[in-house]
Amino acid sequence: MNVEVTSLPGIGVRKDFPLSTTRRRIGVIDHHDGTIDVIMSKVDNPDVTEQISLTAQEAAVLASLLGSPQLVEQLREEHREFDGLITRQLSLHDGSHYDGRRLGETQIRTRTKASIVAVVRSGQPIASPGPDFLFIAGDVLVVVGTAEGLDAAARILLDG
Repeated sequence: MNVEVTSLPGIGVRKDFPLSTTRRRIGVIDHHDGTIDVIMSKVDNPDVTEQISLTAQEAAVLASLLGSPQLVEQLREEHREFDGLITRQLSLHDGSHYDGRRLGETQIRTRTKASIVAVVRSGQPIASPGPDFLFIAGDVLVVVGTAEGLDAAARILLDG
C-alpha cells in the first residue's frame, strides 16, 4: 500500500492512503507538539472532511489496538503448520511483578518452554527482545508455545 507523506510547515507531517472499499483516504497528522489527528478526506480532494484529535497517549493506545492483533494473527498464520504450537498475546498490567523488570528475570522459556517472540509497546512491535529487555506496564507480549506453556507463562506474568 502506498502511503503519501506530506510535510506541513509549522504544523507537522501528514501521512495518508486511499481506502480500497470507498473513495476516501484515511491518515494521520503528526503535530510538532506530539498530538495526532486521525483524518479522512476524499480521494480526489486532499481537504480534510473528518478529524479526531488524540493525545500522544491516546494515539499509542489506538496504535496498540490496531497493531498487536495483526502481529499475533501474522504469527498464528506462520505457525499454523505446526501441530500444538500456539501464539497468544499477554498484557503486562499495572502491579505486575515484572513491571520494571527484565525479560531474563521471568525465566519464561526455562520454566514453561514458551518463548516471548515480540513485545508491542505503544503500538510499536519490538521483535525478539533479549534477556535485558525491560518490561513496563502496558506492554503486550507475543508468546509462542504449547497451550500448557502459554497458560503457565500467563500465571508467571500475573503472579510472579
